Amino acid sequence: MPKMKSHKGIKKRFRFTGTGKVVQSRPGSSHLAPGKTQKRIRHLRKEKSTAKSDLGRIKKQLDYIK
Repeated sequence: MPKMKSHKGIKKRFRFTGTGKVVQSRPGSSHLAPGKTQKRIRHLRKEKSTAKSDLGRIKKQLDYIK
């Protein structure tokens, strides 16, 4: 049986912190940016931690990336 491959789309969107948490960047920061307020764009720069309900699925698809 060959090794499982990591999901490339999830690999680009999520990353692990040093403590093992999964963080992701917020969507919508660059597309159609002139119509958004500066405050909104500034808050979209920050990363957010992933919901607990999604952690199992994401860790399974990023099995070989730690």
